[in-house]
Amino acid sequence: MHETSHHHGSFKLLVFGDSYVDTGNLDKSSFSWMKPYGTTFPGKPAGRFSDGRVLTDYIASFMGIKSPLPYVLRKNKTKSDLKQGMNFAYGGSGVFNTVYNATNMTIQIDFFQKLLENHLYTKPELRSSVALVSVTGNDYTTFKAGNGNKTIEGTKAFTRSVINQMTENMKRIGELGLRKIMVTGMQPYGCLPIETSAMSGFKSCNETENEWAKFHNKLLRKAVDRMNSEGGGFVIGILDLYQAFMSAFKGDSHSGESENPLKPCCVGVNGNSKYRCGSVDEKGEEKYAICNHPHSSIFWDLVHPSQNGWHSVYLALRPELHKLKLKL
Repeated sequence: MHETSHHHGSFKLLVFGDSYVDTGNLDKSSFSWMKPYGTTFPGKPAGRFSDGRVLTDYIASFMGIKSPLPYVLRKNKTKSDLKQGMNFAYGGSGVFNTVYNATNMTIQIDFFQKLLENHLYTKPELRSSVALVSVTGNDYTTFKAGNGNKTIEGTKAFTRSVINQMTENMKRIGELGLRKIMVTGMQPYGCLPIETSAMSGFKSCNETENEWAKFHNKLLRKAVDRMNSEGGGFVIGILDLYQAFMSAFKGDSHSGESENPLKPCCVGVNGNSKYRCGSVDEKGEEKYAICNHPHSSIFWDLVHPSQNGWHSVYLALRPELHKLKLKL
């Protein structure tokens, strides 16, 4: 008996964002569709940026539903295939256009709006549904790669523009009829293996990057508090990925592994930057290596948690999910 069974399956999860929540919207040329992604779950590559489940899967299971269908797979599906909701997230996306050229969040919300215009979901159905919004750094990666003003002031100004756009996005999702929105805070960006590898051989986080993430989270908290107090008819809860990741790093030590929690499990061979997790050469030879204990690693590749990492993060987020649930 699921906690949510009294909703008679009207519960839906609508997902917007990036690779931390994407469950298969990118096309088959993405490395999320290549071996060894998906080896833990579902046993083959399935468009998730992990060896297994990602945040969406854990939140859906918390709600007592199956993971919602990726938007690109909606064609020829019956209404019952869509009853869990829908996932509009694209790996590599941000609130603005990013270096990864992925479908940004405004367009993701446009897709959702179009489906509503076609009466896919009724107003009452939406009222008992939840939006999950994930913004975890592709805008910043793009900012760092570009030639904008990267002084402390320039960076803060850019962060403000990201939060303003997130605010607009959440308002719009609420105005489309959703009563509950869960938005991710920024993870400790400076602890991602891609940030720690060159610096410290995966030993210590880049504190400058982490300060940036904390500033983002502080502004997000202010914006969310303001929106909640304005009472637009929807409630927003923040999923504190920063603390959740930190607790996952700490909690890893008791798994009997002396492995460093910041070290990714799947990497390109010989530290050659030409190769990454999932790379094959012209001859079709695998050019990546996988750690001995994927099930106790926190990071799968240079940016994304493993299924075990996501599970640890999810456990740390559960109190906040329960709190939101009470308001459902």
